[in-house]
Amino acid sequence: MFYVATLISHPDRPAISDGLLQKVARVLPQAGPANWLAPGVAVDIIFGEPANQAGAPARLRKKLSGELRGIIGAAPVDVVVQPQDARRKKLLVADMDSTMIGQECIDELADYAGLKDRVAAITARAMAGEIAFAPALRERVALLQGVPIATIDKVIAERIRPNPGAATLISTMRAHGVYTCVVSGGFTAFMAPLAAAIGFDEYHANTLLTDAAGLLTGKVTEPVLGREAKRDTLLALRARFGLRREETLAVGDGANDIPMIEQAGLGVAFHGKPALRAVADACIDHGDLTALLYAQGYRRDEFVETMGE
Repeated sequence: MFYVATLISHPDRPAISDGLLQKVARVLPQAGPANWLAPGVAVDIIFGEPANQAGAPARLRKKLSGELRGIIGAAPVDVVVQPQDARRKKLLVADMDSTMIGQECIDELADYAGLKDRVAAITARAMAGEIAFAPALRERVALLQGVPIATIDKVIAERIRPNPGAATLISTMRAHGVYTCVVSGGFTAFMAPLAAAIGFDEYHANTLLTDAAGLLTGKVTEPVLGREAKRDTLLALRARFGLRREETLAVGDGANDIPMIEQAGLGVAFHGKPALRAVADACIDHGDLTALLYAQGYRRDEFVETMGE
């Protein structure tokens, strides 16, 4: 089996030097020549399977990722190690808040009710895996009772912004026949317009309940879409399209993304919390969301750009 190590830096701050490449290549068995995906930004090195490591690709990936991380040191460069086979995925399932967008929607909505600090504290604990997601969501939603549902449109317009590279990631993958889905523990009132703006094929989220006056009741439709539902969505889409696990990619940032990440062929923690980083196949800490394209071997000239990005 052959593997590929991809080094990735932020596209606005190229940080991969020939010297760094040489140090990395020295520790990779049967390392091939460097294949630049974007000069200074992203590069592939294909290498062979080390002796006595056959049959353990996940363990090998973790071991080599750690070794390469040590060699890279403080340089702002991410590394993704994976089997070369099925590297380009056919299904992407992504989290929304703090992954595809830079904000937590419920925290921004709470700010209009003067409750952001209280709600954000609960959000942070839930994303870190310190408290269960579903009861944490119900607790936060209860605090929003009486907020007009129309406030969400204002929050989206004034507060919510896609993370850099989000639309390019989705448009490029869709142009290559990939099915894309965002699955969020957030709310459909946010997800519907945001998923459409970024370009996803499909979305899943929770539904906030309102009264006749259009005010939030402080409740959410049950059952709450949480960590298990994210995993189940990925598995259902795999079955729908007849895909192997190796043909799927999942990305998220928090502990509620763990079951989904664990079921993907490539599970990525994007600026992730420690609980997710511990189980993810790869961590993107320096690059933007186009890092997921480089991780699949897309060259910069294959990207499909979108307006405004």
